[in-house]
Amino acid sequence: MEIIQAKHPCFLSVGSKPNFTQTHVLVFMKQASFFSNRPETIPWVYGNGRQDKIRSLTRLHPKVINRENFAREAGNLGDLEVIFSTWGMPRLGSAELDRLPKLRAVFYAAGSVREFAAPLLKKGITVVSAWATNAHPTALFAYSQIVLALKGYFRNQREFTGPDQHANAWRGPGTRHSTVAILGSGQVGRLVLEHLRPLNLEVLVVSPHADNAAIRAMGGQKVELAEAFARASVVSNHIADLPETVGLLKREHFASLPLGATFINTGRGRTVCEKGLLEIFSQRKDLTALLDVTDPEPPVACSPLYTLRNIRLSTHLAGSIGQEVLSMADCVIDEFESWLAGRPLRYSVSEAMLATMA
Repeated sequence: MEIIQAKHPCFLSVGSKPNFTQTHVLVFMKQASFFSNRPETIPWVYGNGRQDKIRSLTRLHPKVINRENFAREAGNLGDLEVIFSTWGMPRLGSAELDRLPKLRAVFYAAGSVREFAAPLLKKGITVVSAWATNAHPTALFAYSQIVLALKGYFRNQREFTGPDQHANAWRGPGTRHSTVAILGSGQVGRLVLEHLRPLNLEVLVVSPHADNAAIRAMGGQKVELAEAFARASVVSNHIADLPETVGLLKREHFASLPLGATFINTGRGRTVCEKGLLEIFSQRKDLTALLDVTDPEPPVACSPLYTLRNIRLSTHLAGSIGQEVLSMADCVIDEFESWLAGRPLRYSVSEAMLATMA
């Protein structure tokens, strides 16, 4: 069987004669490489055939590039056009980018790109992130905790230590007509609002970036931070980790929480003034804190966060874990195929987005 060049410069037609009803095969496949300072994440995130899929679509460099081997491998990357990455993507400065003159796009199978995207965007390099896909497990985790908190589960469990407490252990307000506050209206906050919509709750939303009409369309009521803490039985934090949000949630906010309220943090630990939180939660045993993130992470060994019974810690479980991470690889592979075909991208990141991205 003869392989004949098709009229389109990027394709071959397979057959004895050019036949454009047949499947076309890419001739000039893009040179691509995986980049990560945590190379062990690549076979995990791009597992179950995802690496093979990329290999079938590109001329894939055989090594994962990181800060240690970049200088040695850069000579083989002169034609590199596409980077695939996930957690551990190295920040490429002007010196490194000068050695990658043909780089056109980075596909990042994880969430925030703030640590590395700016130099790329300034060079006109497309940056795509799976931030929207990564938001789904976080939103589901927060939603589950909100429902349990409204039932009073966490306080009930710590008070129910024997038969004498069976009748008197705390019960929450329930999942109808109660008040919940969502801090932040980014992708995670919006998804949590969607999950909560069928429950017929009063949902307060704190967001500097969305107006009243947008919040109402999501099923919420826009309020200021102080009001959210003072009114809500459950406060769920999804505020982005930005310089202006460090320590935003202060002692006075936690002090104003209603009787038996629960504070949930699946956002970032730096948005919480930990000293103020500890002071109030050590005084008010009626409150519950569910902290999936802290600052630092993990907390130092002697931290009261480990010993206060009304504070529950988890080890940053809310985001994509286990088999969930494969969805992020699927997202960026789909985006890569759209990019190859010249179709619009759904999850490309702009310089303007970096100002509010976590």
